[in-house]
Amino acid sequence: MPEGHTIHRAARDHERDLGGRRVKVSSPQGRFDTEALADADGCASLRSVEAYGKHLFYRFEPDFVVHVHLGLFGRFHRRRSPAPPPRATTRLRLEGDTITIDLVGPTACDLLTPEEMRAITARLGPDPLRADARPRSFYAHLARSRSPVGAVLMDQSVICGVGNVYRAEVLHLLGIHPDTPAKEIPPETARAMWRLVVGLLRRGVEEKRIVTTRGLVLAKPRERVLRAESTHVYGRRTCRSCQGEVATYTLRARTVYCCESCQPRVGAAAADGP
Repeated sequence: MPEGHTIHRAARDHERDLGGRRVKVSSPQGRFDTEALADADGCASLRSVEAYGKHLFYRFEPDFVVHVHLGLFGRFHRRRSPAPPPRATTRLRLEGDTITIDLVGPTACDLLTPEEMRAITARLGPDPLRADARPRSFYAHLARSRSPVGAVLMDQSVICGVGNVYRAEVLHLLGIHPDTPAKEIPPETARAMWRLVVGLLRRGVEEKRIVTTRGLVLAKPRERVLRAESTHVYGRRTCRSCQGEVATYTLRARTVYCCESCQPRVGAAAADGP
């Protein structure tokens, strides 16, 4: 599933390509009802595109919002206009004068009111990539939660936009075992965790991919660089930091990656671990 950097990059690119313009809106698949959104010519005015965690919101005039959540299988395809005929599985096509965006396979693609949009964002924790993010609620949740910090970081109601890769890499860089109860994280470490998440997500937006290692030199085209070449533990058998074995196990139905040499179990985590 795409993590927050991918969604924010999409919002930035789509607003650059289509924002402030009239676009032709269609649903070749037929599963998105464009009738309320588009005029008689099939067009609508796209005001802006906004990301919040793993959610995208396309604001149309006068007061319509198209909500997109890519989920596991959703993909965007960007083409020059006039674009070739869409795939039969295309849920939504936004066609501008120079750029066409096709959406295929999303978990959600819905037409909302602004109030319904606010109801979605109200359920989410702070988004480290947003200028209006306030991490106070994140710190408060860590301070009172007995849940493993590895589970808390994946809880979108606590902090949104962090997925499995960033979870593994942030905890590794801070030397924290994923099973450590969240309430055992010292306040200064919680603040360092937030700053690290912000920095890594911002880098992901700029790089268009997750890169958590410093000084990575790409000796081949970026698209051919494997994920394990740009991470410390995620997707790796050996730890990039110490060359020790990377442990994998399941936590809340998701695979955890950690180096138990660099991220030793301490306190309750050592007592309660598998």
